[in-house]
Amino acid sequence: MSTRYAAERAISPRDGSISWVVVSPEYELHVEAAAFLASLRMADRSINTERTYAGRVALYLSYCVTRGVDWKNPGLPALARFLHWLVDEPLEPRGVKKPVQPRFRTKQTANHIMTTICGFLRFCGQQGWVAAETVAQLSEQKYLSYLPPGYDPGEDGQFRTVRARAIKFSVAVEGYEWLSAEQFAQILGLTQRARDRFLVALLGGTGMRIGEALGLRREDMHLLSNSSALGCQVAGPHVHVRRRMNSNGALAKARMPRWIPVTADLVTFYADYTYERDQVPEAADVDMVFVNLFRPPLGRAMTYHNAKDLFDRLAKKAGFPTRPHMLRHTAATTWIRSKVPRDVVKNLMGHVAESSMEPYVHATDEDKRQAVERVAALRKGQVQA
Repeated sequence: MSTRYAAERAISPRDGSISWVVVSPEYELHVEAAAFLASLRMADRSINTERTYAGRVALYLSYCVTRGVDWKNPGLPALARFLHWLVDEPLEPRGVKKPVQPRFRTKQTANHIMTTICGFLRFCGQQGWVAAETVAQLSEQKYLSYLPPGYDPGEDGQFRTVRARAIKFSVAVEGYEWLSAEQFAQILGLTQRARDRFLVALLGGTGMRIGEALGLRREDMHLLSNSSALGCQVAGPHVHVRRRMNSNGALAKARMPRWIPVTADLVTFYADYTYERDQVPEAADVDMVFVNLFRPPLGRAMTYHNAKDLFDRLAKKAGFPTRPHMLRHTAATTWIRSKVPRDVVKNLMGHVAESSMEPYVHATDEDKRQAVERVAALRKGQVQA
């Protein structure tokens, strides 16, 4: 008999809303995991976050069952073994029949999974399902010798001592991946359909998250020079990003609504897409901007899976990695390097914390070469300091 717990999607018979639960091999609901996931919904977390956390909790519960570990009282040694198992255990092949090279999780991925499990155990501790002694072992005191950007240590440094996770791998912080102007132009040129071209141009030109783009509705597209007839006083063509529930599960991460200006080129791409979309009768009365036009069910709102398939195909043609979030980083990096004020970029991106802007400052090969050559020129007296 299988000993694996599984993350399953649940559809409400009342309103059709989607949620995630964890079930046992006998398809019995894991009550504590379900309550944890429900708490994420109460906190207005994204459905994608809920789905990811459900899979991680199911993985942890399955590990505990197969190794005879009490999931409510694992102890630090067992959690440490689980952390190492995450990177040592090969991942299952993705539906291929021929033998392939085994894939493994990275240490960074293992750390993300462990963060979720610690959150799960802490939540259970708050409900009285996990002993306080177990929860206390999950973190330890740490003194911040180097402060993160934007962190306030307090007048007397009282906030320099924090609680940090006790079990994790030490990994280097990787920079965000982004595309050069040439790479972005190549990806845009590889699109063969107006809808796909508009989506790529929108992500790369506005810095939207993919969930924000897939959650757009026609009423959000204010592409005239004057939108006062729509009750909007924002001048010039722009789009509105709003957080709301959508049939395709797309959800804007930022809770505060914002508007983003768009260029004349993007307006043209949208007009081309509208003409393409008008050829599909099933899409006529659908309010969502991005819909299925080329395969059933026609007219249904485009999903994350559809978008991933599109970018996988574009990446294969281009010969380099391309993902929706890379276009968000591309937009932010381009703005920063073009000397756009950081507070403007922060507003365009929908960020709340100033520290969220730090990863977008990339040093290119050209930057580094110019820096070295400038030092050399200074030493030779060829330029002034």
